[in-house]
Amino acid sequence: MNILVTGGRGMLGSAVARHLLQRGDNVTTFQRSPSGIPDRGLGPSAGRATEKLGDVADADDVAAAFRTADPAAVVHLAARVSVTGTAEDFVRTNVQGTGNVIAAARAAGARVVQVSSPSVAHIGRSIVGRGADPADPEHARGWYARTKALAEQLALGATGVDVVAVRPHIVWGPGDTQLVGRIVERAKSGRLALVGPGYSLIDTTYVDNAVDAIAAALDRAGDLRGRAFVVSNGQPRPVAELVRRICTAAAVPPPRVHVPFRLAYAAGAGAEAVWAALHCQDDPPMTRFIAEQLSTAHWFDLSQTRAALDWKPAVSLDEGFERLAAWYARD
Repeated sequence: MNILVTGGRGMLGSAVARHLLQRGDNVTTFQRSPSGIPDRGLGPSAGRATEKLGDVADADDVAAAFRTADPAAVVHLAARVSVTGTAEDFVRTNVQGTGNVIAAARAAGARVVQVSSPSVAHIGRSIVGRGADPADPEHARGWYARTKALAEQLALGATGVDVVAVRPHIVWGPGDTQLVGRIVERAKSGRLALVGPGYSLIDTTYVDNAVDAIAAALDRAGDLRGRAFVVSNGQPRPVAELVRRICTAAAVPPPRVHVPFRLAYAAGAGAEAVWAALHCQDDPPMTRFIAEQLSTAHWFDLSQTRAALDWKPAVSLDEGFERLAAWYARD
């Protein structure tokens, strides 16, 4: 079928697009800058790859992308994921952009997978063995989580269109510039530290497992409309272990410094204020949201996700770290 993937340039978006192409679907990616996907060798049995550039927050750009793709289904990944920026920046992309995609999908008769985040239901306390609790924009931490919560509510509450939300938790893998890339960069420069003792149990998601779950949700959106599902590897590990294994895979020194949570939180608040005053476009070394994420447990019960999507993680953490190490060895 014809599928539109918004946000096709990022690690997860490009992996979703390649997976759908390789199973034979025709895929149009839609994002601000080229993804390069149409130029990659995908094999003779792959579907047709097309690219459309534009801004998801611009209704005219979204309409043009839908005309190009003529989609039966949409995977909506495009979002502002930075930890800094104004409320207006996040609302424009994450909420207004989602509204544009849902409106266009309704007009086209296309079903939608809204790629969300477990942070939409994280209110600063540990999450232990929970499923997909309702999105809570009032209490979610930071503008990213708040606007993603608003976007999920908007998408799942839409009438006249089948929408299912998938919340992959901390997606990582070869080529990841968010979690893995930042840890490795800071480790190389000797600036990597743990917040607190590093004992908090955290779920993560190897990228291939997130892709499989999104594809499964796409195929079942009509039966699952209005529901949200958390996705992870289902293998919670202490923060310190995860960071150490990423460092080992990249052959960089693991952190030896532990910063107390209160100090990290205060430093994050200060850094956010400085970045906002200077209108910095990059992310600060610490924020209040990151301090909370690194010092509280968040792992999930995947039983409803497995049953509803007929899905289970295919790549274990051990295999994922082996693949990451092999990637760094080739790099």
